[in-house]
Amino acid sequence: MEERLPYYMVYPMPLMYDDEKKNRRDYEYMKSLYPKTAKRLLPYVEEECDRLEYTASMMYDECPDLLQLRLLCRRIGKRVQEEEELDEIWEEEQLEDLIQVMTYQELCRRRQEERARRKKYF
Repeated sequence: MEERLPYYMVYPMPLMYDDEKKNRRDYEYMKSLYPKTAKRLLPYVEEECDRLEYTASMMYDECPDLLQLRLLCRRIGKRVQEEEELDEIWEEEQLEDLIQVMTYQELCRRRQEERARRKKYF
């Protein structure tokens, strides 16, 4: 008599997509744990990163240019200062540092997702 494999062993592809869902859920949960100020900055960071999400964007360069990244962060900082009234506790330099860290993390995550997307199709 011929032995049959269980369904999950015959079709392993759904397991691959399950990892992506878990990673996305973990990332969303970690963002929900951000401090108050970081949560207020996050929409500005995500909006600027959304603008960079196109083919041949500098976001997907092998080594993104440091000057362009700093200009991107400075642009985010100017928008935040124009639209938000942040606590006086935060000095301008600390705010810029936080924006840079959050922007670089967001860019890194999007680069990883793009690599994973390309990997599926090739």
